[in-house]
Amino acid sequence: MNLAELNRVATAMVAPGKGLLAADESGGTIKKRFDAIGVESTEENRRDYRELLFRTTKAMHDHISGVILFDETIRQKAADGTPLVKVIEQTGAIPGIKVDKGAKPLPFCPGETITEGLDGLRERLIEYRELGARFCKWRAVIDIGAGIPSHDAINSNAHALARYAALCQEQDLVPIVEPEVLMDGDHTIDRCEAVTMWALKTVFQELYYAKVNLEGMVLKPNMVLPGAKCATQVPDEEIAEKTIRVLKDCVPSAVPGIAFLSGGQSDVEATARLDAMNKLGGVPWHLTFSYGRALQHAPQVAWSGKTDNVTAAQSAFSHRAEMNGLAALGKWTADIEKQAA
Repeated sequence: MNLAELNRVATAMVAPGKGLLAADESGGTIKKRFDAIGVESTEENRRDYRELLFRTTKAMHDHISGVILFDETIRQKAADGTPLVKVIEQTGAIPGIKVDKGAKPLPFCPGETITEGLDGLRERLIEYRELGARFCKWRAVIDIGAGIPSHDAINSNAHALARYAALCQEQDLVPIVEPEVLMDGDHTIDRCEAVTMWALKTVFQELYYAKVNLEGMVLKPNMVLPGAKCATQVPDEEIAEKTIRVLKDCVPSAVPGIAFLSGGQSDVEATARLDAMNKLGGVPWHLTFSYGRALQHAPQVAWSGKTDNVTAAQSAFSHRAEMNGLAALGKWTADIEKQAA
């Protein structure tokens, strides 16, 4: 393991004013996204759509530090025959890869899941590194509901995250550690705060046991939010304050950076809340974004599968990348959002 190289890559992934583009949707998820805009989910259409994002050169160079890819995408070539990994590298961004096999039902724990994919992972990591990946992602899913999460769900997922992270570092790949507490449901922000704290404390305990070097990883957590169906929604400032409080209590300062997931938040909500946290300051890590839908929804709608719309789609992507780049510096405002739109 080359810890200096792992730290170099991890630090570059959370560079000031830059964040990660999560373009790692599974086949089922990308089909839902394409169905919503009336586009057939063929391999060619998926390639064309992702290529138009990666070819948005200025936005990629200025605001995107890395791209999380799906297994299909890391093997694909652009329309001109250039491997998509090379297209990404040419913008200065770092290619990465989603390596988990998805969340499956956890035995005897109704409503809870365990993320699978550890079997054969070492061999897959070796192949992905040869294909150009320099970091990986594994997502664990923690749901909040009546009587859940359970101790088994928290511990099982934390243990799997730690084993994955250790295997990544063994192959000189930076692990993105993603324990996502879902924002579905009607739970309060205080309930989310308690569960997020429990999940993060357990994850870092397991990372310690697995001998994962914190200097060579990136954390991808949820923000502390009330459930989407909660009757009491709260201002962005409260979300920022509670999220920072949990992170300070749970995350060692050795971690180079924290790249938040957007979950079910709207584009502007995800931007505004990241900005609110960076305006608070006073933390030892770089706080940035690792957004999928919050970066891609607007360009998907603008594109709608039509070649004539590529420029409009790239403009929409550039706008969201720029807004989140500002938020990662604590320099975004609602006025800038409106003026730049």
